[in-house]
Amino acid sequence: MAVTAEAAAEIGLERRAYARVGLLGNPSDVYGGRALSFTIADFSATVRLRPSPELLIQPHPHHDLVAFPSLPQLVSRLQSEGYYGGVRLLMAICKVFYNHCIQNNISLKAENFTLSYDTNIPRQAGLSGSSAIVCAALSCLLDFYDVRHLIKVEMRPNLILNAEKELGIVAGLQDRVAQVYGGLVYMDFSQEHMGKLGHGIYMPLDVNLLPPLYLIYAENPSDSGKVHSTVRQRWLDGDEFIISRMKEVAQLAFDGHKALLQKDYTELARLMNKNFDLRREMFGDDVLGSVNIKMVEVARRVGAASKFTGSGGAVVALCPDGDSQVEHLREACQEAGFVIQQVKVAPSVLTDAELSSLLAS
Repeated sequence: MAVTAEAAAEIGLERRAYARVGLLGNPSDVYGGRALSFTIADFSATVRLRPSPELLIQPHPHHDLVAFPSLPQLVSRLQSEGYYGGVRLLMAICKVFYNHCIQNNISLKAENFTLSYDTNIPRQAGLSGSSAIVCAALSCLLDFYDVRHLIKVEMRPNLILNAEKELGIVAGLQDRVAQVYGGLVYMDFSQEHMGKLGHGIYMPLDVNLLPPLYLIYAENPSDSGKVHSTVRQRWLDGDEFIISRMKEVAQLAFDGHKALLQKDYTELARLMNKNFDLRREMFGDDVLGSVNIKMVEVARRVGAASKFTGSGGAVVALCPDGDSQVEHLREACQEAGFVIQQVKVAPSVLTDAELSSLLAS
């Protein structure tokens, strides 16, 4: 039976954003570089919006838990999960979205709503779980207020990043672009584009260009939030070593785009390994963490290419030698106590109208 527009409005909206894997170029997106990233269907965040008499941000029963059986269990939870759930993320994007609309003379109807969320993206695994929640929430707000056509696709990642900056989260645009667009995206964040356009140049690509890839992650991932700290300050201070290495990392994304178009997966594997090696040179082993480094080394011992998906907690691997190498990789990961699974790439989440607008621009 068909659902009327009125009934649909009463039921509300549900929007999804997928976990992100940085294939090449990270972390140069924070430094005016380039990136090649894709989203994966295995993990996602879902936000639901329904009309309500008052505006309510609904806590998640697990991720925003405030009741505990005992003090030791509260402490244990904080040590493993941290202090923050998703409520603050939803509140921040509501504020940023509202302010953007006011500043750009976009009128909003005077109706309230309830926002709730759920996610299965592993915490602190470098898969951009926080920005997925923000991205899905923004998508709900765009459709609830019927302003999707008034806020350019290219500008939406900026809104998501601004919401996270409200909370003191230090990050770049790569994750947010990948999640707004979905699928496989090549990005150029050079100052020339950012200064002139207010955003980078983002190019959606055919996901079928990707070879089979594998996600490796630890059951007890590291905190990826500290990884940019010292390097960014050195970059701001004009450290030639950091500046030159960041340019090399950005070049890897450019070269990787070309390798993908040619389906040269041997070259892609070389570039992935180089990306991690440059990161390790810049950040050092103490910042990267022994568990994260071990994930990369386990893959490399069987000849697989490997690098961080983000800033630690998970690794993306490529087996250029085929099925036998994949089997060796599975065995090595299981022996080391790591989870491994083949990646299922998520499709683009842009509407036909949004894709047409991008192609025309």
